[in-house]
Amino acid sequence: MINHVVLFKLKPFAAEEKQTILDEVKALLENLQGKIEELKFIEVGINYELEGKSFDLALISHFNSIEELDKYRVHPEHVKVTQRMAEVVESRAAVDYIF
Repeated sequence: MINHVVLFKLKPFAAEEKQTILDEVKALLENLQGKIEELKFIEVGINYELEGKSFDLALISHFNSIEELDKYRVHPEHVKVTQRMAEVVESRAAVDYIF
């Protein structure tokens, strides 16, 4: 199986707006479950410290193979989410590994 881990750092927003955006993108990501057959597991976590220097949001998802991860990346439902993320994310880091 492939573990796909992505960390997101949002652009600078006021605390209340940042929390609203984090809740929105968390829901968008979690709602991919059941819409994309290749997505076997998804977990999304918001950093407890909104004003921290670390990343704001973590995504952990599982796929049976790299090929299934590649299908997920171009799936129309995932593309919609990535378009929204591009509007609010300042930086991201990702790692994919076999487990």
